[in-house]
Amino acid sequence: MQFAKALECIKRLNRRIGCESVYSWNTAADEYIIANGDDFVSDAGKLRADGEKPAKKGESLVKDITNMEEDFAQWYTDIVLKADLVNYSDIGGFIVFRPYGYAIWELIQRQMDDRFKASGHENVYMPMMISESLLQKEKDHIEGFAPEVAWVTHGGSEKLTEKLCIRPTSETLFCAHYAKIIQSYRDLPKLYNQWCSVVRWEKTTRPFLRTREFLWQEGHTAHATAEEAQEETLRMLDIYHEFCENVLAIPTIKGQKTESEKFAGAKRTYTIESIMHDGKALQSATSHNFGDGFAKAFGIQFTDKGNQLQHVHQTSWGFSTRMIGGLIMVHGDNSGLVLPPKAAPVQVIIIPIAAHREGVMDKAQYLQSRLASSSIRVKIDSSDKNPGWKFSEHEMKGVPIRLEIGPKDIEKGQCILARRDTGEKRAVSLDEIVGEASALLDEIQANLLSRARAHLESRTFSAASLDEMGSILDSTPGFVKAMWCGSEECEDIIKEKTGASSRCIPFNQERVGDVCACCGKKADQMVYWGRAY
Repeated sequence: MQFAKALECIKRLNRRIGCESVYSWNTAADEYIIANGDDFVSDAGKLRADGEKPAKKGESLVKDITNMEEDFAQWYTDIVLKADLVNYSDIGGFIVFRPYGYAIWELIQRQMDDRFKASGHENVYMPMMISESLLQKEKDHIEGFAPEVAWVTHGGSEKLTEKLCIRPTSETLFCAHYAKIIQSYRDLPKLYNQWCSVVRWEKTTRPFLRTREFLWQEGHTAHATAEEAQEETLRMLDIYHEFCENVLAIPTIKGQKTESEKFAGAKRTYTIESIMHDGKALQSATSHNFGDGFAKAFGIQFTDKGNQLQHVHQTSWGFSTRMIGGLIMVHGDNSGLVLPPKAAPVQVIIIPIAAHREGVMDKAQYLQSRLASSSIRVKIDSSDKNPGWKFSEHEMKGVPIRLEIGPKDIEKGQCILARRDTGEKRAVSLDEIVGEASALLDEIQANLLSRARAHLESRTFSAASLDEMGSILDSTPGFVKAMWCGSEECEDIIKEKTGASSRCIPFNQERVGDVCACCGKKADQMVYWGRAY
């Protein structure tokens, strides 16, 4: 092949003159790139004059990511594993969080925890075991979770007198605790949250999206009045919505769950729903108003200001590691992760070009120090891999900005910044690196949210009938807005015929018709429907 001969000639020439060269395929530019012991330069015109390529279009040095348009599920799994987010455990349905995957969760946890504390909540920790008798105190609650409960029957070699379940959620634990510590209106409100893991014995699992053990936070609060509890329920939903948009760059639809979709034992359940790249919905967080149902079951009473005995009103709300899966499926592409800067463990990766040359590593460390001093999360890749490999590796991991620095850059007093979201590159003065990098991170964060909003809008449709709903979901999966009469029977029929569940009754109601899309009877509620993870 002419290309191969030309490449071999270049290598021989370089060896004669003592020049170290690295050859790599630049996916973003669709060209071969050469580093002659110095900065990367494009030589695609000369090397590809005969039209041949050294690799297929889209191929990178980090291989084996399935094209998302060919097999979205496999694309997702490939990224989860290849980007070093998780590994599989020897027990089915359980995963090992690798450092990079756990670092994303730590960032989410830290920023969300700040929001909780700013709104008056305190962190506590409850035991991971729940006695069978305690779990059964609230009938609807145990019936809702019974199929997913993992039971402990032995302590060492001895059989327990009462089975213990590994918490699938902690409502009963908080209720038992509240019954002991709440006596007066002066003890209220109780605004508690805990960060922990829970176990639900799912039949079908997928990393982050549905695992038998997952990490989350669960807030549990107790209030003197129904009004206070409702206000808390909606306040926490707003915090989740704001967090998803401003940190994860994922737009969501806020609304209330139908009766059949609400949390087991709740009076009302509220949700934020997001849409993934493949058009499937993802329940991103939920907030529940329990009313006084749990309080009556567990005897949580207090003496009010009039010296009357009352039951407390409770809420519960949660957000889990499944949203790391959401990050992947909303922003990722065929080269790997694309992380919003606010959720990225590394915001800037510095790639020294010709790192062995005098002054290159010193300058890279100088830039790292300057960026880090401005609270930018920055690292230097000082491994012995070639620059092309490093480019692809950090592209796969979704690092928002790649900073390239080599001898020629140093001579010019500049470095090169490359954006992960668009692939655009530009030269930046070393004197202005902090301001330029900070501004670029803000641009990337805003751009990812804008792109996700555009995708949400492009995948949101309206339908007047069951047939139309099915046709839309088959051709272009997404959210379908349709009127609903409020009948659970119609809800079940829609799910059976289209595969779509009711995602939420949105707060922002629209009239997309006058009759139920299923039965044709008068309808006053518009519902978002969708096939979901």
